[in-house]
Order: sequence, then C-alpha cells, then structure tokens
Amino acid sequence: MEQLLEILGTIVGLIYLWLEYKASIYLWVASVIMPAIYLVVFYDAGLYADTAINIYYLIIAIYGFWAWRRGKDSSATVLKISHITARQGVAMVALYAVLQVVISLALIHLTDSDVAWFNGLTSALSIVGMWMLARKYIEQWIVWGVVDILSAGLYLHKGLYFTAVLYILYAVIALFGYRKWQKLMKDEQ
Repeated sequence: MEQLLEILGTIVGLIYLWLEYKASIYLWVASVIMPAIYLVVFYDAGLYADTAINIYYLIIAIYGFWAWRRGKDSSATVLKISHITARQGVAMVALYAVLQVVISLALIHLTDSDVAWFNGLTSALSIVGMWMLARKYIEQWIVWGVVDILSAGLYLHKGLYFTAVLYILYAVIALFGYRKWQKLMKDEQ
C-alpha cells in the first residue's frame, strides 16, 4: 500500500510539475492533492520534517491560488512573474537560516529522525521556495533546483525510489522552467 501511495504521489507530482512549468494556476489544485498523499508516505518513511512541510504545502496552496488570481495589489489583475528584490532575497536567506536551525533541532529533540539536519535543510529551503512560487518569483526555480537535487539524495537514502526519480526529474525541469518563465515574464511585459 505504501509503495502504491508513493507511485500515486509521483504521478500527481509529474502533473504538478507540468502545470508549474506552464505557469498554470491549476498547479495549486495538484498542490493540494500531492501533499495529502505524501503526508502518509513521508511519515511512514520517518521523514517527519517532510511530513510537516506537506501541511505547510496544503496551506500555501490556498494562498498561492488566491495570490495568483489576485495579483500584486488588490486589483483584479492576475499576478505576473517577477524577480525577487535584493531586500526580499536577504529576508529569504535569513528566514531559511532560522528555519534550518529550528526544524533540525526539533527533529533531533522530538523525533527519532536519523537525518535531522539534512531533512531540516531540505524542509527550510522548501518553505522558502514555496513562498517564492506563491509570489510568482522566477528565482523560485533556482531554489527548487537545489532542493530537488538534495531531496533526491535523501529519498534514495530512505528507499523512496519513485520519489527520488521524481525529484531528479524536478531538478532537470527546474532548468527548463527557469528559462520558460523568463520567456513568459518577457511576454507579460
């Protein structure tokens, strides 16, 4: 049953990735289904930070859908792809650093995780990346590329082979996604 759920999560993940690549607002629908599946998969694998991050993904999916529909201000325009500002970038690095420490320490002291610091690393970066996606910043592809490569290694270590392959594919698509979003951003201007 666990492997069947992992395969189903992988299929939904591929759909999600295609929708994200296309900058389709419907990626947020897949962004609700996939975390619901992976809550179970990651918990069973002892990846507690990844379990918790999927709760965050469910919440940010609602915000992301709303933000993409609403736009940057309260006007009725759709949110456009943009660059993150230097100030926002510094804030994201600081947020990542704090989250890395908090998540890793929580895993060390509250769970039996054997990959606490590494799982904290991927989870903290994922929180930042998902917020950047919700705000439609093109640099989210860079963050996701790093997360995907690191996560693939973590999932291989934990025996989640289908998920590891999915994340290797995510890393490759992150390169193409960045280029695609550059073109879309230029077209929007």
